[in-house]
Amino acid sequence: MNIATLYQLFLAHPTISTDSRNIQQDSIFFALKGGNFNGNHFALEALQKGAVYAVVDEPVNPTSEKIILVNDVLETLQQLAKYHRQQFSIPFIAITGSNGKTTTKELVSTVLATQLTTYTTQKNLNNHIGVPLTLLSIKKDAAIAVIEMGANHQKEIESYCNYTLPTHGIITNCGKAHLEGFGGEEGIRKGKGELFSFLKINGGTAFINDDADYLKEMSIGINEVIKYGTKNGLVQGKVVQSNPYLSVALTIHKETVLLNTQLVGDYNLPNILCAVAVGVHFKISLANIKQAIEAYTPTNSRSQLITKDSNHYILDAYNANPSSMKVAIENFAQIQASQKVVMLGAMMELGNASVQEHQNIVNLLAQYNWHKVVLTGGDFAFVKHNYIYMKDAADAGEWLKQHNFTNTYFLIKGSRSIQMEKVLI
Repeated sequence: MNIATLYQLFLAHPTISTDSRNIQQDSIFFALKGGNFNGNHFALEALQKGAVYAVVDEPVNPTSEKIILVNDVLETLQQLAKYHRQQFSIPFIAITGSNGKTTTKELVSTVLATQLTTYTTQKNLNNHIGVPLTLLSIKKDAAIAVIEMGANHQKEIESYCNYTLPTHGIITNCGKAHLEGFGGEEGIRKGKGELFSFLKINGGTAFINDDADYLKEMSIGINEVIKYGTKNGLVQGKVVQSNPYLSVALTIHKETVLLNTQLVGDYNLPNILCAVAVGVHFKISLANIKQAIEAYTPTNSRSQLITKDSNHYILDAYNANPSSMKVAIENFAQIQASQKVVMLGAMMELGNASVQEHQNIVNLLAQYNWHKVVLTGGDFAFVKHNYIYMKDAADAGEWLKQHNFTNTYFLIKGSRSIQMEKVLI
């Protein structure tokens, strides 16, 4: 079956299922394969549970007109997403970066949605499966789309661009994330820069942080570059306070606007400036921009401030790398509190640099006075320090319960696999 024919079936049944355990009625089931599963084995079960068609790449018995055999299910899903994308002539904004891409995506889409019908990446659907699923979720009423792209190796962003076809792009930054997969910091810039390369070839528009010289260099050759930053650009801004919530003073067309956000950490300043710049570019009113950003509350363990009894917890446990860990610690050090406790989970995918990067974090911690420091899991076990070490988040949580802290600020951060949010369970 060719993509045009499959697309007609999709228009009649515009819901995609990829997990046979959670089949949505009248959906099309795509039998994806992974390291530990083969969706082809569950195609008949998916049909029994309510899927109208099952797309497979291995013969299924007994077969029926509801079984669609293709060469590669994942490739077919991506081709279908591209075909759907090509039906739209609206702006598609792609966002990638080492840190802050999800927060930036949330802020950008929240601002745009005040005046435009906006579709955006949900949850963490930012990979080779999530990106096409996001594209296929976009309805005919869309005025603009915001697509987050995660990556841990080169050519990954390029592959997403080939079917997302972004008209606009944002690289939040290029930090020390996924060093192992990208092959070092230069590899990270090359990999993230695949988005800008696509924009250069296709006459797109980039939004860049003017404070980052490497982003300015990476954007050379792009048809239109819109800048934001602390000194230059369409939108300029500075931190007014961050103790713990971030307040920002903006200058837009010589007009000053004060934003009192519910975000923790001055490292969120570029994310805010980016969202404002995108909003201004797409003619969102300043009143709506201000209202949207001030009302935005972070979720999913991303820079959340949680208050329990007399204690305050900055929960930033969705992910961690040397760059994000550094700014989180530095920001926490600036917060005025009588008693501060740092609880850090290990960082992953750092390759041969892992132990040294963990040692660098310990050395940074040593520059400040903390009431307690708890290091958890991974390569924190192999560095020199005088702090408390726990093998996993469950043990760290038990330690926390036993100490009965009061009137204390906590920073809780770590890579996703460490699941440092369990400390608070």
